[in-house]
Amino acid sequence: MTESDPRTADLPAAVTDDQTGTVRSEAVTTPQLIVSPVTEAAADIGVIGLAVMGENLILNMASRGLTVAAFNRTISKVDDFVAGRAQGLSILGADDLPTFVSLLKSPRKVMLMVKAGPAVDAFIDMLSPLLDSGDIIIDGGNTHFPDTVRREKALAEQDILFVGAGVSGGEEGALTGPSIMPGGNPDAWPALKPIFQDIAAQVGGQPCCDWVGEGGAGHFVKMVHNGIEYADMQMIAEAYSLLSGVLGLSAPEIGAIFEDWNKGELDSYLTQITAEILKKTCGDTGQPMVDVILDTAGQKGTGKWTSVTALDVGAPANTIAEAVFARILSSLKDQRVEASKVLRGPDDAGEKPDRDAFVEQVRQALYASKICSYAQGFQMMELAAAEYGWKLDFGSIAQMWRGGCIIRAAFLDKIKAAFDGNAALPNLLLDGYFTGAIGTSQMAWRQVVAAAALRGVWTPAFSSALAYYDGYRSERLSANILQAQRDYFGAHTYERVDKPRGEFFHTNWTGRGGSTSSSTYNA
Repeated sequence: MTESDPRTADLPAAVTDDQTGTVRSEAVTTPQLIVSPVTEAAADIGVIGLAVMGENLILNMASRGLTVAAFNRTISKVDDFVAGRAQGLSILGADDLPTFVSLLKSPRKVMLMVKAGPAVDAFIDMLSPLLDSGDIIIDGGNTHFPDTVRREKALAEQDILFVGAGVSGGEEGALTGPSIMPGGNPDAWPALKPIFQDIAAQVGGQPCCDWVGEGGAGHFVKMVHNGIEYADMQMIAEAYSLLSGVLGLSAPEIGAIFEDWNKGELDSYLTQITAEILKKTCGDTGQPMVDVILDTAGQKGTGKWTSVTALDVGAPANTIAEAVFARILSSLKDQRVEASKVLRGPDDAGEKPDRDAFVEQVRQALYASKICSYAQGFQMMELAAAEYGWKLDFGSIAQMWRGGCIIRAAFLDKIKAAFDGNAALPNLLLDGYFTGAIGTSQMAWRQVVAAAALRGVWTPAFSSALAYYDGYRSERLSANILQAQRDYFGAHTYERVDKPRGEFFHTNWTGRGGSTSSSTYNA
């Protein structure tokens, strides 16, 4: 069948769930549905969207003994899937939405694995007239959490339960066990818990899935996961740059170092795949694959959402933001090429450092920076929980990230232990383990950042993480100068070290300003 298949005629052009993820139109309308004959309800859950994540989640569900209904905007993809990868499995294809809904056991559970934005709203508009009170719609895409809040409230008025579930793990995770972070209407959780916890990754006998909280909490936590992922990836890239730029090591040599690092504190999925990437050879040129890949990084927006939201809730997530800015700067390739011809770096950086000693210093710097990145992410979630009225269990979140997801790492066990020991821990850096780890690593970390600066090697995440650490550990910062400046030119007032917090003062700095001051507030 082709795109002109008449079975797709009832679907708006804005709906997309194909491999390209291209939204054809921003206009979303509720179509007239063509009612198909009712089929016996046999499916435990239905999934809409047969791109990589949707297909693999369905296969995962079927492998756990569930019967799954499948639907896709392009109906030919349903036909191909049922006749191909799903052949012989407990997977039921549907060629229109009424048939799809009729296949579902009550309460009906529909999981949307489509492109975030208009496509989600379009499918909700089409599904809701077909559903009954107490039925459940789950959005498993990378949705911005305010959209989940809006949809949950709107569907609650129709007595339909809505869940925004962040799903992480990529193609492999979706198939073998992802990390799932569900939030929204809590009444939906009892029906979803056995399914989600069964298909999720398992670590130490515990599923990497639990209820996160109401409203947009699930998608918020997934967003922060992705922000930490941005920082993690950037810091690994910087470690590569240091070993290449300072020591002159080849990609395979650095790959061997990452492989060794993955046996210790830095044991993680991203460390592992970086080792594999660095050892890969290009079949066309015979060069290391990374040496033929253009140095411009793309992004889908979740890192930006994290950074903007950090500003909204007043969280100092500067390392995550630097990772986003790093991708943006990388995209200015043509300008950088021209700038490299006229902007000079250091002329003489001195002798190359001892190889083994510098490799160990970079390892320690990477671990210390990684700790700060996670500390920023968890602190941001704590501030957001207070802002939005969520009750987030940070030990549980660490467990959800322990397996299946992209940032899965051994040291998440340490994070879980920290919050299990003190649920009110204000910052990971104040936990005994992490205090000790930073203390052990900080001199190597400082030497690496200094070496990078002296040699002109770009390390925005390493440097930003160290700046965060030094700022957070400082009893007194230079913000007194900032506040004095604000009071000088705008009469914005200040607090005093010799007075109780909450009392504000104004100085007539020039003798011409009078005693009138501005109101005191933080935007």
